Amino acid sequence: MKSALIIRHVPVEGIAGYRAPIEAAGYDLDRIDVADPAFGSIDLAEPDLLIMMGGPMAVYEADRYPWIACQQRRLAHRLAADRPTLGVCFGAQLVASALGAEVFPGPAKEVGFHPLTIAETPAAEPLRHLAELPVLHWHGDTFTLPDGAERLASSALYPNQAFRVGPNILGLQFHAEMGLDERFEEWVEQWPHDIAAAGTTAEQLRADHARHGPAVVSAGRAMIAEWLGELT
Repeated sequence: MKSALIIRHVPVEGIAGYRAPIEAAGYDLDRIDVADPAFGSIDLAEPDLLIMMGGPMAVYEADRYPWIACQQRRLAHRLAADRPTLGVCFGAQLVASALGAEVFPGPAKEVGFHPLTIAETPAAEPLRHLAELPVLHWHGDTFTLPDGAERLASSALYPNQAFRVGPNILGLQFHAEMGLDERFEEWVEQWPHDIAAAGTTAEQLRADHARHGPAVVSAGRAMIAEWLGELT
């Protein structure tokens, strides 16, 4: 089987709904947490597919999280070799940074279920499954578009919601993997300050999660399956 490695930055942000299409595409999934003592010795260029999930930290906080710089160096080697890589939220920001982009605080917290505007370009075709669906956002940072990257989606607050470098490198700022995972409740409980800063409420988030979550996960799975089918 092909190998896939999930890098988990915090326990409450896992692969969630994306697991099914990745396994269906023939990948044997493994996972490592950045807190694992073995993380520093992992060759990130080795797996056939690398998946980096989200986290509440920022790429520019390497002084607080020394593993960020270590991960970035190894990630840059992988990306230079055009190895298939998926970054989600903080993971997408890591990819952008490793490709030379700037990561910085955005204009406001974007937390809640909001629709995307999908670019009209062939590279964005896998994202068409998400068109007109309110997708979960949970972030306050953004990034410049890396050289050679193509913007795939935007939102009202953030122009760079998804990007792609060739067929193999995909960054997603939003969380189409979330909608059926019970860890969503832990997000709501752990980060109330994000909710308040975005001008919404825990009750609204829970209601939108129940209303939109299943359709979003189904669309997210279709998106990932299509992207995996295009890898070279």
